[in-house]
Order: sequence, then C-alpha cells, then structure tokens
Amino acid sequence: MATLLLFGPARRAAGQRSVAIDAASLGELLEAACRRFGPEFEQVLHASAVWVNGDPVEGDPAIGELDEVAVLPPVSGGA
Repeated sequence: MATLLLFGPARRAAGQRSVAIDAASLGELLEAACRRFGPEFEQVLHASAVWVNGDPVEGDPAIGELDEVAVLPPVSGGA
C-alpha cells in the first residue's frame, strides 16, 4: 500500500496526517482518498500539488507499495 501524506487544509479535511491506500496508480489512489474523505477533501485536492517520493508529478503514473504520495495545498503568507 502506498502512503498518502496530507498537509495543511488536506490534513484538516481528512482528519489525519497519513493513510495507507492500496492502489496501482496515482489516479486510483486519489480517487480512493476522495471517496474516503469526502467532498471537502476533494475540493482541497483540486487546488493542491501532488508529489510522489519527493518529486512533483503530472498525469497518472503507476505507484507501488513503498511509494509516498504527498498532497501539498497552496501556501500563502507574508510579512
């Protein structure tokens, strides 16, 4: 099972920091997470970057049981 790591608003929407999800591709994993965590999580996901094993990804790459998928919502701030 791949590990889904959640940060900021994604973590709040899901109610946890990480979860193991059995999936063969990134798209399958994210769909399973949306079903599990609901519409608030899905909304955050659509505005977030997704990284696999520390690298940004596009598309729907295959993932394995040792992969870490991070959902990184936009960050704002300033001084």
